[in-house]
Amino acid sequence: MLHDDVATLRAERLKSGKSAFPNSFQGVTKARVKQALEKLALGDKPDIVDAVFSFLDNETPSWFPSAPNGAKFSDGATTAHVGCHIGILQRGGGKLDREGRDYWIKPMRELGAVEAVTLIDSIFVAGHPIAKSGNSAYRLNSDFKAVLQANEKQLDKALKAWASQDAVRRRREHQGKVEEEARKRVDSGHSQLISDSIEHYAKRFLPGYEALYIDDGDGDRITNEDKKKLAGAGITLQLGDAMPDVLLWNKKTDRLWVIEAVTSDGEVDFHKVAQLTKMAKRCGKKGIDFTTTYRNWKEAASRQEKNKNLALDTYVWIRSDAGRQLLVTSFE
Repeated sequence: MLHDDVATLRAERLKSGKSAFPNSFQGVTKARVKQALEKLALGDKPDIVDAVFSFLDNETPSWFPSAPNGAKFSDGATTAHVGCHIGILQRGGGKLDREGRDYWIKPMRELGAVEAVTLIDSIFVAGHPIAKSGNSAYRLNSDFKAVLQANEKQLDKALKAWASQDAVRRRREHQGKVEEEARKRVDSGHSQLISDSIEHYAKRFLPGYEALYIDDGDGDRITNEDKKKLAGAGITLQLGDAMPDVLLWNKKTDRLWVIEAVTSDGEVDFHKVAQLTKMAKRCGKKGIDFTTTYRNWKEAASRQEKNKNLALDTYVWIRSDAGRQLLVTSFE
């Protein structure tokens, strides 16, 4: 399907009197790409030259159906996208059928000239945090793009300065930061479920309760503000206490309520009930209740089919079925 769409795009451009693709993108011609790659011993590889040129294409709209509004090819393209750009748009033939990651992309990634990105929830995120994702893509590194955009007199100097930064230690440090940011982006589903559990579940089903503590994974687990709220409610957390995603308190009834938002693990199980009940008694609270929340029924069913670990007399709330909560009970 992509092959046909790109072929149609080329035909429409030619029919309208335009070239299939401009002579330059972002001020960089294909001749300049070849010139720069020659200095890296890659200028004699036309596929790599054309692949790098495709990553400069900030005029063609992104070929991802769920790409952000206004996104361009240069924001992120899969191997298949690059193969179609080279074979169809640039050369007027068919999509390149060889394995692009090894032949056109891998050499440039090893140099740090091309970087990995993934389209997640209509946002291009650095790295490939999701294995074998169909939205795994690549784009030109901004530092290398700046080298290509250097004027003729500055090219050698810019390329030398760029190459001198290719120390393994620095690259690994950078990659570590990129991957951490990617993990945060992927894990934002958990943070969002925590937020929704407070905003949509607690407000609806737990009137009179206020959040004393929220563990969304950012910064210190217990902030100074959290400590003040906990102290005001007569709560002291000790080293061995279980740390819930959300701890709420009803000032009128002096009862606590725990919410565990589950995207990968962490249901309210018997062990967690025992630990937090012990904490509530130690702090003189009148009682404590529990809710496990999931994003949708599919995830809840998948987790419970495997683990069957929801504690009795606790509640379950499904975000995609937000108008009700379920109570876990037993015939015994």
